[in-house]
Amino acid sequence: MIKEPSAHLVDPINGKLGNCGRTYQKKLRDLTQLYADSEAFEQAVQEQGDRIVYQVQDQHPEQQRGDLIFGVTYMQPGRIGDEYFLTRGHIHAIANRPEIYYGESGEGVMLMESPEGETRVIEIKPRVLCYVPPFWIHRSVNTGATPFVMSFTYPSDSGQDYGVIAQTFGMRSRIVADGTGWKEVPNASYQPRGAEQIKAIYATKG
Repeated sequence: MIKEPSAHLVDPINGKLGNCGRTYQKKLRDLTQLYADSEAFEQAVQEQGDRIVYQVQDQHPEQQRGDLIFGVTYMQPGRIGDEYFLTRGHIHAIANRPEIYYGESGEGVMLMESPEGETRVIEIKPRVLCYVPPFWIHRSVNTGATPFVMSFTYPSDSGQDYGVIAQTFGMRSRIVADGTGWKEVPNASYQPRGAEQIKAIYATKG
């Protein structure tokens, strides 16, 4: 039996997805070891650890090849030290799966990193569509003063691997405030992947 078509209203202001199947949130206290300024992070957690940094609402029709997962990410504005609020970031567990993000409101960037450690940053604003190709690690960053809302879609068998970032002590770059906007700076803690780690990423194909 084939599935019924469906419609899902995206609210660009509050990031709500109509008829969604799942909602999950990440609070500030959930984002340990992501920010460079650990003292500023601990202080922020003590003062507002239950603050929601981002929320995702999505729909998983089926987790098998041939379908799509789609949803909306809603990110609050804020900083830890000079570093903007960000998502945990991931690569797809089946790494040759792409993803599309579409700016609904606010402004931010998609920080991307190849297995070899090359980085790319794409600015996303309303009506800007960002294509994340296969094999790229990616993380969303809210660089604005208002909530940053994006809709997204990716193949339903992709999966998500968060450990790829933890293994290198973060992504190669960080996105920080520079007084007039944002800039990309090196992550001093970053440990490049070895040849075997890189080979393993390229081997995870569907």
